[in-house]
Amino acid sequence: MHAPRAAVPLCTLATIPRQPEHCIEWAHVIAWEEERKNDTLDTDDPEHITWLYQKALKRATDFNISGVTYSLTQGVVKNIIPAIASTNAVIAASCCNEAFKIATNTNPYLSNYMMYSGNDGIYTYTFEHERKPDCPVCGNLTKDLQVNGDWTLGEFIDWMKDQPDTQGLKKPSFSKSGKSLYIQVPGLEEQTRPNLDKKLSELVAEGEEVVVSDRALPVDLRYNFIFKKV
Repeated sequence: MHAPRAAVPLCTLATIPRQPEHCIEWAHVIAWEEERKNDTLDTDDPEHITWLYQKALKRATDFNISGVTYSLTQGVVKNIIPAIASTNAVIAASCCNEAFKIATNTNPYLSNYMMYSGNDGIYTYTFEHERKPDCPVCGNLTKDLQVNGDWTLGEFIDWMKDQPDTQGLKKPSFSKSGKSLYIQVPGLEEQTRPNLDKKLSELVAEGEEVVVSDRALPVDLRYNFIFKKV
């Protein structure tokens, strides 16, 4: 919620400030320590902020620097990012607006999403996020996959690693109902290795569901094999 404070050389603060923020930092870091070192600075105390503001304003006047204000003093001392407060205000207003629409039924209310952009103006847009039926993460449908039945299981694995949806596979394992086709875990890998040289049509019936699991995947992938004619 807070950005790192910009580093300003101490010599700049103590000698020739160039920006209003330098004057405020001078009051914060140097003047307070010199004149009120026995007092613990409380950035929520209006009296402390006013003292810093007055010191910073005098120093800025001495160096012909404009722009020192009470709010800027607060922002520099407390490292406040204006965009955060503004964004929170937009969110709060939107929530109140939706609550009013739901309570009074005066207008259709949002479904589940709203976008707000306020860098150079105000732009809002909304659409409904819908579930993709064959999404590997939130979907629950088995996806049809056309494959060459003459491919060996090893060739199929290499092919899958090159596909956009599954190119992140590391050590995929394959199984079907009641049978492991190829499992890449110690012990089972050696037992199922001979299947790598077998054709897919020998291992899986057309339309049969095959489950692909991999440590790189958040969930298992499910495919119905459809053998394409070559």
